[in-house]
Amino acid sequence: MGHTDWVRSVAFSPDSKRIASGSDDQTIRVWDVESGRVIAGPFEGHTGTVTSVMFSPDGQQIASGSSDKTIRVWNMQTGNITAGPFEGHVNWIRSVVFSPDGKHIASGSDDLTIRVWDAESGRLIAGPFEGHTNRIVSISFSPDGKYIASGSWDKTILVWDVKTGNVAAGLVGHSGKVRSVMFSPDGEYVTSGSDDQTIRVWNIECGCVVAGPFEGHEINVSSVAFSPDGKYVTSGSFDTTIRVWSVESGNLVAGPFKGHTRGVTSVVYSPDGRCIASGSYDGTIRVWHADTSNDGALSVEGYNADLLQHSIPQEPQWPDNGWILGPNSELLLWVPASNRTGLWWPGNTAVLADVPTKLDFSLFVHGRDWHKCKK
Repeated sequence: MGHTDWVRSVAFSPDSKRIASGSDDQTIRVWDVESGRVIAGPFEGHTGTVTSVMFSPDGQQIASGSSDKTIRVWNMQTGNITAGPFEGHVNWIRSVVFSPDGKHIASGSDDLTIRVWDAESGRLIAGPFEGHTNRIVSISFSPDGKYIASGSWDKTILVWDVKTGNVAAGLVGHSGKVRSVMFSPDGEYVTSGSDDQTIRVWNIECGCVVAGPFEGHEINVSSVAFSPDGKYVTSGSFDTTIRVWSVESGNLVAGPFKGHTRGVTSVVYSPDGRCIASGSYDGTIRVWHADTSNDGALSVEGYNADLLQHSIPQEPQWPDNGWILGPNSELLLWVPASNRTGLWWPGNTAVLADVPTKLDFSLFVHGRDWHKCKK
């Protein structure tokens, strides 16, 4: 059973085999990437939207933040709460992250503060860090655990020294709200996505943009993530697409990946670098090939590549009656309304939804080949 409302956040397990998701339905679910099935959950306890989820470094626990102003830590297998609720924020919690050693959890909130908690006891060990002038919607630990980057609707990114609570760097340049930030794997850079429709990569030592702005999304960039090798940044947008950019050249190297029927809220690379997961306001999670050499080729048995290329639209805009049209606007096949949101589209390796639908084209014929149909 999938989520019954918007998916706000997705996270891969350290072994890349599972995905955790948080939703406006106030639950967390854990999915098996290969089968596409829920294997744990729904975890219930939050009394508001689950805005952020993250696996612990050992993969045994999941931290969640919510509009109910609390953080909870869950046993990944049983769904039992192992720590929390952590209380102290006075407004929505938008982002939670484990420290690299798993001992601490940081949280960013609409109350304009960042707090750092002991992951076991829930004791506040640092913060509140204050400096932003609008809600904090995204935070990221540096790989060495010494710094936290925060993105805010005040259009800035701040980098904090966890030990002192002081601002170590201020990154200013976006002309719109900053919705997402992430440290690079080597800890030297931070990437950001903004309502100004761009993605940037910043050097935190000089506070300057070293790559970007990457331009191509049509509206707000809602989420960004570095690839595990640091060579690429993937971005998700309210324009419903996911794109992959080269940090070195700034070029679009894969995408736009299209399949979501509403805005993308969250994107993340699998730790093995093979896949990208995306969550959306359409209530689904999609998993995409991250291999930039094949631009996310469709993974289905027995399909005709030429047929799919020309007859399955890259952008899921449905006629009112649900027909998929061919290259000359001919009627090819009809998809019931209940199956459209969870339909596999080019680039997907899995669709995690209440009603996922995978089309088998091994016996599909159309047009002049109709006579090949067999009983």
